[in-house]
Amino acid sequence: MTSHHFHIPVMGTSFTIDTPIKVALFGISSVISLCDDELCEYTRKYYCEKYSLPYDPINKHDIDFRARRFTAYLNMVNTIVNQKIDTLLSQVFETNSDLDRYFTLLPDTSPLRQHYDTMCAQDDPEQKKRYQSELRHHVVPGSIDVNIMTKLDRDTYDQEGQKQDSIYSDALSALRGYANSDLTSGIVFSAGFNRRLYSYMEEFKDFYPDKTGFIKKRVIMKVSDYRSSITQGKFLAKKGIWISEHRIESGLNCGGHAFASDGYLMGPIMAEFKEKRQVFISQLLEICNSSLAEKKSPVFQSAPETLITVQGGIGTAHEQRFLNRYYQIDRTGWATPFLLVPEATNVDPETLMLLQNAKSKDLYLSPISPLGVPFNTVRDTNSEKLKLERFKNGRPGSPCPKGHLVSNMEFSKKPVCTASIFYQKRKIQALSKDLSGEVLTRAINTVIQKVCLCEDLAAGALINHEQDNSRPLKSAICPGPNLAFFSRISTLKEMVDHIYGRFNVTNDTPRPHMFIKELKMYVDYFKKEVAKRLPELSKKDISYIELFKSNLDDGITYYKDVIPKIIEETKKYQESMLNDLKTLQNELEDSFSYYTKKLSAKHVSV
Repeated sequence: MTSHHFHIPVMGTSFTIDTPIKVALFGISSVISLCDDELCEYTRKYYCEKYSLPYDPINKHDIDFRARRFTAYLNMVNTIVNQKIDTLLSQVFETNSDLDRYFTLLPDTSPLRQHYDTMCAQDDPEQKKRYQSELRHHVVPGSIDVNIMTKLDRDTYDQEGQKQDSIYSDALSALRGYANSDLTSGIVFSAGFNRRLYSYMEEFKDFYPDKTGFIKKRVIMKVSDYRSSITQGKFLAKKGIWISEHRIESGLNCGGHAFASDGYLMGPIMAEFKEKRQVFISQLLEICNSSLAEKKSPVFQSAPETLITVQGGIGTAHEQRFLNRYYQIDRTGWATPFLLVPEATNVDPETLMLLQNAKSKDLYLSPISPLGVPFNTVRDTNSEKLKLERFKNGRPGSPCPKGHLVSNMEFSKKPVCTASIFYQKRKIQALSKDLSGEVLTRAINTVIQKVCLCEDLAAGALINHEQDNSRPLKSAICPGPNLAFFSRISTLKEMVDHIYGRFNVTNDTPRPHMFIKELKMYVDYFKKEVAKRLPELSKKDISYIELFKSNLDDGITYYKDVIPKIIEETKKYQESMLNDLKTLQNELEDSFSYYTKKLSAKHVSV
């Protein structure tokens, strides 16, 4: 493991597609999306040409092309990172080289950084040489991790239209592509429980420990709460597979798809992990070792390293330090701010300018995802403009050339995407038969809101790499609301220094604490959920609303106790947080009071 206290999470399909090539040589871990195999193939071709590596194309009609494309791409990334590390190690110190940069980017508290500073202060040439030799031995590249969004597990069909075996589904093919790669790293599972996918992991030895307890391919589970971690942890432990990292993500204060919890907030969630950490590790270890013994596989002699990490809306060094200190978080994830760091991520120039100028009002939780899940994005993207242009020209929707987000079977026997021409044309025709006037207009607007995320989230990398493409390249992008407080294009050094409190890249927009920002998003979400369910209220609606409210109440009570303990902030800032907390509590109570009056009027009993 490296000495950095943060990682760069997956962003979209293309924004971190080549991030390890850019930052792994500095010991920074990052995550590649394993969703778009076509994008990986394009990007492999680009980098093979750039680094004079052999390139043998993998055609989409080849056997097992999806898994093979991922394997080939990841092996290439690994090769390039290793070459860069070799080059770095051949450099000399004190020349502002990448070798120096590796150590100066580390947090000031890192023993390696302190060792480097001691080396620089040495007057004795022999002593300096000895220190430099020791430092070179501690250079470790950042982990080249990958992400599978478990909900994206489309079954596939051959050229004759026959459904293929389940091992060729999207998610299982992606898993196989990673499992067959050369990487020693972690695979992040996000967006929920997929039994078929998790069971398939048993086929690959790299997910199991060797005789020393070493796991070549670690499992990283992205979760929204403790219960999700323990449930999925037990399921995998029964198969002898260990979760090496539980990666907590805010349900709403994040980029891209927002999987809102039932009002569970980040602070209480982290507190539960902190309180139960050793107990649940012991429970899982017992289950896992029992399963490994049954398989006649090596068992763990002691509990393997298990990290608790968190991401979603973190924006200051104060917040970073507080999470590390108070909740004993091992590492944090910084995503959205890195969209403004071209040295780390892949955003095309036009979209980069859009992000740089975005204000709070431009960032919103949108309905554009074909999955029907709220999606954090920014207004006025080229993707949005293309979508509206198609509709005005009488051809709503996308040709859907990739089809990774198919889910709807309203007009077909096979699932289709709700952003596709096929679906939107038929849906609008069906609505036009039954509706008219403003009601019809609103219904049509709901249909055409969906965007082809498969195509448009990949566009930025293709534009930057000047890849030929037969289809229009119009970028969509998925920043979280945290972007409102970052307005400058930053260097990698500036952003890393910001994370560690050595520099500031935020703008002058007043920024609420990450806890307050998330709570506000949940209060706003609660008000929308209440409005959506009124005037009709089923018993299920009532149970949901009241559970949501109860969880928010518990979170607010928790924060009242915790805020004075955030010693990283000034007393004045703490008072401001408590005032914001009170304001949001009043908003919540007003909304709930309105709901209860409506409920009382309908005489509905729980």
